[in-house]
Amino acid sequence: MNLARLLCASLASLSALASSWAAGYPAKPVELVVAYQPGGGSDNTARAIADAVRPIFPQTVYVVNKPGASGSIGWSYVATGPADGYRLVLMTPEMLVVPLMGIGKTTVDEFQPIARFTDDPSSITVRADAPWRTIQEFLAHAKANPGRVAISNAGNGTVPHMAAAALGESAGIAFTHVPYQGSAPAIMGLLSGDVQATTVAYAELRQHVEAGKLRTLAVMSEKRIETLGQVPTFKELGHDLLFSVWRGVGVPRGTPAEAVEKWRAAARTLSQSTEFQTTMRKQNLTPAYADLAEFSSDVARQGQAFKTLVPKLNLKQ
Repeated sequence: MNLARLLCASLASLSALASSWAAGYPAKPVELVVAYQPGGGSDNTARAIADAVRPIFPQTVYVVNKPGASGSIGWSYVATGPADGYRLVLMTPEMLVVPLMGIGKTTVDEFQPIARFTDDPSSITVRADAPWRTIQEFLAHAKANPGRVAISNAGNGTVPHMAAAALGESAGIAFTHVPYQGSAPAIMGLLSGDVQATTVAYAELRQHVEAGKLRTLAVMSEKRIETLGQVPTFKELGHDLLFSVWRGVGVPRGTPAEAVEKWRAAARTLSQSTEFQTTMRKQNLTPAYADLAEFSSDVARQGQAFKTLVPKLNLKQ
């Protein structure tokens, strides 16, 4: 099929989908709630989703930012609101960690995950001029020098922090964890030499790796990253570490099946949209679509891992 026919087929599919929904849900505008300030990766993801579903839904989907209390204010706003499909939440892995720290009362169990849109695995990345060429060399050095290898993260309780702590537990190594206010400062801490490594997601520091300033030694994903074919996963090395910064959409438990199914259909459509995938990549996000069953399973798996790990970190507020 040539490009023109493919475009026509795609437009026809979107038109048919929109027409089939015209008489039912949604009958009014829909809120997509982000529990963080505007401008970050979560906000960018939500706004890209809201823009991309405009040809699909007969009503506007608009982003509402509800920051505060490490995200728990926004999550509570959705969880305690009407479960009618008109108030969705952008789900992130911090939803699994923050309640375990004693912040807020809203837990991930109050939501039905619908679809994941992006997934960026954590990595162990060092400066390009570091003496370690492999992850084995890095871990051997860290084990021989307990507490002397500092790893930057995006803040206490974030996925990069959890990833580094889990690596320490699995490998029997005492790292020094250095929290920064976000991934960008954590990366700068590594570039400046203030720390020896970072566990920030590879996608967020890829430009520095490609520029020859940093070197990624291993990733915490199920499979190797396509553009890093020579870099192993920790799973290959005998460490069952699967930590990533993912983003998806969910609704309060008890939301009508019609709303859930229509959002599932919309997510499938976006997963096949070249334009949407390109938008994600331009924002240094990795498209990684997962439907309800797979997304729910992943959330549950990571939730169990955090319940074991977080109490060991003395993060209780």
